[in-house]
Amino acid sequence: MDDRAADREKIKYPLRIKMLALVLTAMVPLLGIAVYLIVALEDYRNVYDSIVSNMTVANNYNIDFKDEMDESIYKLVVGYVSFDNIHEDETLEDPYLLIDELRKEFTNLMGITTDRESRVWLQSLLRNIDTLEDRVDDIRINVEQGGRYDENVKMLDNNIYILTELIQDDIQYYIYYQTKSIERLTTQLNEQVNAFIMLCVIVVAAIVVVVILITLLILKSITNPLEKLCRITGQISKGDFNVRAKINTMDEIGVLSDSVDDMTEKLEIMVKQIKDDERKMRHAELRLLQEQINPHFLYNTLDTIIWLIEGNDTEKAVGMVMSLSEFFRLALSKGKEYITIREEEMHIRSYLEIQQVRYRDILDYEIIINPEVYDCRILKLTLQPLVENSLYHGIKYKRAKGKITIEGGEDGELIRFSVRDNGVGMEKEELERLREEISRPCKETKKGFGLANVNERIRMNFGMQYGMEIHSVKGEGTCVNITIPAQRLEYSEQEEADDE
Repeated sequence: MDDRAADREKIKYPLRIKMLALVLTAMVPLLGIAVYLIVALEDYRNVYDSIVSNMTVANNYNIDFKDEMDESIYKLVVGYVSFDNIHEDETLEDPYLLIDELRKEFTNLMGITTDRESRVWLQSLLRNIDTLEDRVDDIRINVEQGGRYDENVKMLDNNIYILTELIQDDIQYYIYYQTKSIERLTTQLNEQVNAFIMLCVIVVAAIVVVVILITLLILKSITNPLEKLCRITGQISKGDFNVRAKINTMDEIGVLSDSVDDMTEKLEIMVKQIKDDERKMRHAELRLLQEQINPHFLYNTLDTIIWLIEGNDTEKAVGMVMSLSEFFRLALSKGKEYITIREEEMHIRSYLEIQQVRYRDILDYEIIINPEVYDCRILKLTLQPLVENSLYHGIKYKRAKGKITIEGGEDGELIRFSVRDNGVGMEKEELERLREEISRPCKETKKGFGLANVNERIRMNFGMQYGMEIHSVKGEGTCVNITIPAQRLEYSEQEEADDE
């Protein structure tokens, strides 16, 4: 957790921030242009809708008002209807209602119209409406008094018709100037569109240039360190652990570079450790092999063979020679590190056959290994040192007939061996000292080198969870247990074993 927190502190410019900056560089100006365009179009639409709405209202009165007003006043003058009952005739309109409605609509238009020329004609129209209402009042007074028909007809011709004509002209001029406003608005919009297009071209070109530059910088900050890391990892894969990336980009690649450098440093240490372990293991194997081929064992065996020959027991002598030959052939194993469990069994059998001839009065043995594990692999010289230890430190000091039993079999994913003797055994304190000795590297052991050697080789090759356990009781004997993983010998290794 501390390493992760430290890595996060090193990252000041994360790659996602760089990519976000690139996206924002392109998106923000485009978004601003889009917002500006939307606002401009909305303003234009509102102004255009307002003008069209005003023209629609004015055009409705331009078509109907004069005819309706002229007809209604005329029939009032000739007495066809009166001001009191004119609303009962569905074909006529009350002049006062027409005037009030017209005044209301164009007063509203006066409040929302911004064009100067259109407002001038609206003001003229409203004055004419007031004058028309006054003349209608005069006609109403004359009609109610009666006997003024000629005066009313004259007033109708000289006032009412002229005023309605003027009002119609005012409406037409208002519509005309509103139409001119639309033309000006269209011209202004075209100018804005052209300017906007030019602005868009300039902004987009600038965005493209800036985005390209930022993209190149970001790509360079990513690809260059990655290319360097590729070169470094390539050198590491070839075994050069002295190289270091040393990339200080303060982003994830910088953290990765630090991790690669740390890994390389640790690999360098591990490789040195492995080489040291290999050297120690080879030295241990060589020392063990030298101990197995010690002159005393060879001299004693050859003396026994000579003694058999002199005693005319050639059959045993031949068998002992064959056992000795098999023993050394398997001990050498063409320098191979691993052999099959079948070969390891043959090796200890050859050894015990030789020793049984020499110690026929005190040695008996039994080998019980499950054939199912014969093709599994085992480090050579794993069981033989244990058998030798049982013979020389257990059976030989018993001064009586003893037995060594070797057992082996599969237990799940493990293979377990036991080398058990009924020799003299060990006291508890002696057993603890031996256990402590075999847990050390074999080069540091003062006692039980062969057992320590086997235990160390097993752990170095298979892992610390495998190895040796020793149990002993004074006067009853000793049992050494070995645990290794169940691993079948590879095909190429098996072929080499068969060739032998």
